[in-house]
Amino acid sequence: MWLLIPLAVATVAGMVFLYPWGKDPAKSVFPQGTPVNATVTGTITGPCLAEGQVQVGEPPPDAKPCLTSELTMTDGPASGKPLKLTLPIEPSTPRFAAGDEVVLSYNGGDVANPASFQIVDFQRGTPLLLLAGLFALAVIVLGRWQGVAALIALGLSFLVLALFVLPSILAGESPLLVAIAGAGAIMFVALYLTHGLSARTSVAVLGTLVSLVLIGVLSAIFSAAASLTGLDDSTSQLIGSLGHGIDARGLLLAGVVIGALGVLDDVTVTQTSAVWELRRANPALGWRELYGAGLRIGRDHVGSAVNTLVMAYAGAALPVLLYTSLSGVGLGSILGAENIAQEIVRTLAGSVGIVAAVPVTTVLAALIASREPQESL
Repeated sequence: MWLLIPLAVATVAGMVFLYPWGKDPAKSVFPQGTPVNATVTGTITGPCLAEGQVQVGEPPPDAKPCLTSELTMTDGPASGKPLKLTLPIEPSTPRFAAGDEVVLSYNGGDVANPASFQIVDFQRGTPLLLLAGLFALAVIVLGRWQGVAALIALGLSFLVLALFVLPSILAGESPLLVAIAGAGAIMFVALYLTHGLSARTSVAVLGTLVSLVLIGVLSAIFSAAASLTGLDDSTSQLIGSLGHGIDARGLLLAGVVIGALGVLDDVTVTQTSAVWELRRANPALGWRELYGAGLRIGRDHVGSAVNTLVMAYAGAALPVLLYTSLSGVGLGSILGAENIAQEIVRTLAGSVGIVAAVPVTTVLAALIASREPQESL
């Protein structure tokens, strides 16, 4: 479809214009310290003692417990050297045990001083790589060469996010414009690489684009009407660590656009494929009959797709929902809180876009498939 060529050109031009050429915004982020890997060789639980203090007799019954971890650093400036760190045991404190591989934060001080290090997390590289390998194997076994193409498209999508979207937003560019350009690039690359360069894929691309525009417009209108600032805890921390301001509401809208893209791809590709298969099964069907049959399929699909989007956002916001529910205020106050209202706008705006994607994509697919020569089906 020739209509998509100027849209593709505009996407590339937008990425070139918004990319932070010559800038390195990542240096001003993450001031917590340098990550260093270590292995826990032993742990001791006991009362918290001040530095240099020695316990005499039984600890008092109300003494606060602490966990002392003996570690051996496996990289960094003190690789191979032992280290002993003590931290109070709180409900939010991770439980470390001998044999655990952990990540320390090194503040750049004296490597012989334990105060220069802090345990911040577990190492998770190996299980994540195994899970990624299992996922790739499952996709290839079922999808074969199309599965391989889908994995390549997934990798390119991550590259767009990592090499364009994140650096551009951190450099101070408009998050919404960056998200639109990045989503457009991901859409073109993922759909055409996975499903081939065809009229069927072009219809899915156009349906996805129209729905994304609708989602962006609705999100912008209702986030402004609801006075959403986008300043949740993580965004506030990000702004504090940057050397410049950032459009927090634009960041919220960018998340809505990118988050809805994956579900929209699924809906539009499925609707387009359904219409083409209906036309192949019965070449005598006109575009109205194709549209009616495809829409009936879409009604079943849209219900599960909307539920998928709602559950995905609810799962991501579950800690916020639990924390907010402890306040003891009414349901209206909970739903009107900034963190919860953001998820409501994300979910409902995305769901409206998904619902709209079904008739829009179906009518486009019906109009074009009905004009396809039978031998090309």
